[in-house]
Amino acid sequence: MMSAQGQSVPDITSLMQVSADYVRDVIHAFNERGFDALDPKWSGGRPRTIGNQVREHICLIARTSPADWKITSFSTWSLAKLAEHLVKQQVVPAVSCETLRRILREGKVSWQTTTTWKSSNDPDFITKMHRVLALYDTPPPDGRVVCVDEFGPLNLIPRKGKAWRPVRSPRRLRATYNRYDGVMHMLAALDLATGRMYYRICHRKRWREFLSLLKALRARWPGEKLHVVLDNFSPHKHP
Repeated sequence: MMSAQGQSVPDITSLMQVSADYVRDVIHAFNERGFDALDPKWSGGRPRTIGNQVREHICLIARTSPADWKITSFSTWSLAKLAEHLVKQQVVPAVSCETLRRILREGKVSWQTTTTWKSSNDPDFITKMHRVLALYDTPPPDGRVVCVDEFGPLNLIPRKGKAWRPVRSPRRLRATYNRYDGVMHMLAALDLATGRMYYRICHRKRWREFLSLLKALRARWPGEKLHVVLDNFSPHKHP
């Protein structure tokens, strides 16, 4: 536009803060191809040295455990160990940790904490599970569903907080602590009909305390049948 207005190349160079060669190249290209000359020239960069199939293979190996490859010296892959293993298995001739990180990120493979799960060894687990779920879904009209559990031990533990302090001079708190006043336990019952919780704090959570809680629940709803849902904690199974 400035060239069409009659401005010279040195004037355009000083105003646009570009080189004179660049200004001439733009003007000549526009005169030859018109507005198509203004489209960006995408070069695409250097072609990938690791193909898509190899990248998928790398992500698959990263999701395995070193034990699957008869490796016992470590239990999880670090980027360096994974890169060394890939070269040893002739998956790639060489790969840097940063390239490996980008490949895993693009393959939606991330470093995550392992979670655990447990299965019940009770042979009647399925029957009991359906019974409990039936009580949740369709509460009986002649009674009340109550879930009972224990929580503890409860004790005072020092917790780290935050405060304004001089730089590099944090407030310090001793990590060790003593239970001079002992510990407490909470026995609680959740009434599914109202959503209210009834609890008591005890020094122990033996069958005696559990039976005392059941008697208190019985006295609270004297004319109703109580359907108590609880786990396999040993005090729950005392005669």
